[in-house]
Amino acid sequence: MATLIAGLVLFLGIHSLSIVNEPLRNRLQAALGEWPYKGLYSIIALIGIALIVNGYGAARMDPTVLYSPPGWLRHLAMLLLVPVFPLFLATYFPGRIKATVKHPTLVAVKLWALAHLLANGMLHDVILFGAFLAWAVVDRISMKRRTQRAIPALPAGKANDLIAIIGGLAVYVVFVVWAHQWLIGVSPT
Repeated sequence: MATLIAGLVLFLGIHSLSIVNEPLRNRLQAALGEWPYKGLYSIIALIGIALIVNGYGAARMDPTVLYSPPGWLRHLAMLLLVPVFPLFLATYFPGRIKATVKHPTLVAVKLWALAHLLANGMLHDVILFGAFLAWAVVDRISMKRRTQRAIPALPAGKANDLIAIIGGLAVYVVFVVWAHQWLIGVSPT
């Protein structure tokens, strides 16, 4: 469990630098330069992901049950997950979805985390998905008081919504049918 928590601290910590101290984040980027800063940021995030994956896998071997969700919540979770990949893609294919939702990646993270909390009641699940849900909520709230940085994306266009929806739903189907089992070792169905 300690490895999972360390990974979350690293991954969500580096992603929270703008939330807790935007001036420090900006000074670090100015001192290091944009690409070295992004490189260091990426290395820390990747180490965090590796620790999360390792720690979550180890925690699954010795689970602690906190609650046992009823079976119908799995169906609700699957429904909540349908817009996750389209929302994520809408961040990089800006159109009406992004304009309406404003921060589609954060909405996607919230839906992903909430759906997994509804369907899973183990301690390691609550720690992982609860941490991501809390981070996404705090990040969205903090965006009201800080300067938004541009996210690399294609130019806004009418076709982008269609690309985000069709591409996102295709990725969702691949995850449900094959990738979730292959990557996580658990079939969502």
